Amino acid sequence: MRKPRPAARILLLDAEDRVLMFRFTPGDRPPFWCTPGGALDPGETYEAAARRELLEETGIDTDPGPQVARRHVEFVTIEGEPVSADERYFRVTVDAQDIDTSRHTPLEQRVMQEWRWFTRAELASHDEPWFPEDLIALLDQP
Repeated sequence: MRKPRPAARILLLDAEDRVLMFRFTPGDRPPFWCTPGGALDPGETYEAAARRELLEETGIDTDPGPQVARRHVEFVTIEGEPVSADERYFRVTVDAQDIDTSRHTPLEQRVMQEWRWFTRAELASHDEPWFPEDLIALLDQP
């Protein structure tokens, strides 16, 4: 039985329409790239979690705006727990390109040591996996 995992994820775009991705190196599987975000804290709304995760993972403190997409996906977390995730996506556009990772948890500091802004073309031709797999379609929707 997979544990339910409600999560808020951020489609963070810069002024050049590039998306921010973090590279995860979990050790028990090959490296992969993922958008900022994470699980909700108990009692937290998706919107509040989106704002908190955005601040914790990037140093950007702004309103994430309305939810723009929702996905249900099953995977094994970095901690090794099989989950059934209800992911809600929020689109945030910023001018700044500097990312502050000083609020990362010890686990994030260990497995998220690299980040990068990707164009859609760079993402499409990248040689490591990235998630969500339909990210380019999510970015292209109005």
